[in-house]
Amino acid sequence: MHFLSASLEAYIAEQSEPEPELLQELTRETHLKVLMPRMITGHYQGRVLSLLSRLLRPKAILEIGTYTGYSALCLAEGLAPEGILHTIDKNEELRAMQRRYFDRSPYGQQIVQHTGLALEVLPNLKGAFDLVFIDADKKEYPQYFEAVLPRVRPGGTILMDNVLWSGKVLEPVDPKDQATKVLVAFNQSLRDDPRVRTVLLPIRDGLTVCTVK
Repeated sequence: MHFLSASLEAYIAEQSEPEPELLQELTRETHLKVLMPRMITGHYQGRVLSLLSRLLRPKAILEIGTYTGYSALCLAEGLAPEGILHTIDKNEELRAMQRRYFDRSPYGQQIVQHTGLALEVLPNLKGAFDLVFIDADKKEYPQYFEAVLPRVRPGGTILMDNVLWSGKVLEPVDPKDQATKVLVAFNQSLRDDPRVRTVLLPIRDGLTVCTVK
């Protein structure tokens, strides 16, 4: 489902910061070699993530769902000089590709990869986070959120992608469609959650921004 016309989407991207060359190359390789390339963050949303990270200047970032590494590279652009980004993905096959692009960027030494299920990896990570980006299994969004919330510093930010789920959140939900059912309930729970301040932004497939009280 497209919320804006293709021409408007193109105009928005053209009037935003250009996509860095390394990320253009990563996009091309993802589309050529990886299944479901539409999962890549892409130019416009990537620039949004970069800008948010630069505004926050985080010392510690957590990403749940690396895919081919595009969003991690965007978020890393805002890292403090001594900052670290931990990124978790269950797909071992993409690890080498991610690392290759991370190491070609200025942030290679600041990006730490973790392979496995996020809810199993998280307890092994030390310290608190200033910024969290969640873009993995939609059915587990509530569990991810509850797992990371105690680990985010007051005033820190949690971002969640694909919360509009191609518009399915407004349609009658198929009882077998667990992902949509979970997202509908999760979106409403965030709106009413006294622990965070929440805004759902109509960026691409929906990007929720929560700041921790």
